[in-house]
Amino acid sequence: NATSRDVMAIVIISLQTFAGMWINAFMASVLGIAWLQKKSFNSNEKILLSLGCCRFCYLGITWVYSFLSLLYPQCLYVHPIPQILSAIQSFFNFSNLWVSACLCVFYCIKIANFRHIFFIYLKGKIDRIVPWLLLGSVFFSLVISIVVYNIIDEAHSDNLNSTGRENFWKLNIKRDEHFFPLYFLSGFGFAIAFMAVIFSALLLLFSLWRHKSKMQTNSGKNLSMDAHVKAMKSILSFSFIYSINFACLILTMIYATKKANPVVFLILVLQYAFPFVHSLILIFSNHKMEKTLRRTLSCGKCKVCMRQ
Repeated sequence: NATSRDVMAIVIISLQTFAGMWINAFMASVLGIAWLQKKSFNSNEKILLSLGCCRFCYLGITWVYSFLSLLYPQCLYVHPIPQILSAIQSFFNFSNLWVSACLCVFYCIKIANFRHIFFIYLKGKIDRIVPWLLLGSVFFSLVISIVVYNIIDEAHSDNLNSTGRENFWKLNIKRDEHFFPLYFLSGFGFAIAFMAVIFSALLLLFSLWRHKSKMQTNSGKNLSMDAHVKAMKSILSFSFIYSINFACLILTMIYATKKANPVVFLILVLQYAFPFVHSLILIFSNHKMEKTLRRTLSCGKCKVCMRQ
């Protein structure tokens, strides 16, 4: 019984999803091939590869969940489909957010220039810290996904056990009691990742701005100054996109029970745009990946012209 609005929504979401999955699969494949060729992997490439894989899986599982909820909602009442889908979606969602935060922290420590002894210590140990940051992100995401599975399972069991209209008010209270720990834990995880990104971005921007001011008096370093300006623009764009995504995540928890609200669809569209737009920015900020992407797109255009 899907309406035309549901069909239009799934078409828009599908276009965004497949574009995001393609760009993240491209980023992960380029880094994976480079890893096999060089037999070595630096910390930046480790984070980008993890980020591409997490976003690819996140977009895929979220598209499946949206497809079922819009066109086949009855499937979400079959045990244990909603529990498994929600748990997997939460795992990759938090992995995406925390690995993105790790990338911003890594750039801050690697690029920024401060004379504090603790910052100097982190700069020397960052390559050893990165695997632990990624492992911690996966562990935290796994804990969240287990909590999500248990809470959804309990709420689903209460829904099945409540058959009369007189139990509807009690059922809503039980649902609120079930989902409150999940909302609190999710909000805490979102807030920590957001604070890490904003704090790292501010420190990095301050360091780059201070270095840029020093170079303005030296006319022979225009190329270096242009690189710093480009880096500052990239950091600002990432902070802006991440802030929008953080706001959407908070609004998602607020409108969690209002599936027919147009605001929910707008939030969903913005959430799908984040993995695509940010990954595209990362590709164009990397000269090798940008060159490979342009070559791939040009080859695709040549094949289309030859077929015509």
